Amino acid sequence: MAIGSATRETATIVPEHRRGTFLPTLFGLPLTSKAENTVYDFMKRLSPTDYDGGYWNFYEYRDNPLFLAPASRPRYRIESELTEHRGEVSAEVAGIVATLLAFAHLTRRYESEFFEQRFYRLLIFSVRHPEAAEIARVTG
Repeated sequence: MAIGSATRETATIVPEHRRGTFLPTLFGLPLTSKAENTVYDFMKRLSPTDYDGGYWNFYEYRDNPLFLAPASRPRYRIESELTEHRGEVSAEVAGIVATLLAFAHLTRRYESEFFEQRFYRLLIFSVRHPEAAEIARVTG
């Protein structure tokens, strides 16, 4: 099946009462803080003008933690040496890209099959995302 004809998938925001278990489940307990900060650092590098911290939404797909996305504004300008893409993307796309970059970095840094599996799960989800074309443009 071609990507263009694939079924579009959406993730849901994790409810407040389950946020406490989201990050340890997504990143694994030993590296939760390191991994979380890695996502934030990549977001700052992707969008140095628009992103300056703030609240993040946590997203799950089929009851499994998947990615996090900044919630302080609806769109972010991407202008970074990390990608050749220059332009605005939705907060959700920015979060998916920042999370993918973090998983890729953590996979290499810790030679971690756990992070590699998380990376591929999110990558597969991203090609079925309603903004898949935008994600592909940013990630090149």
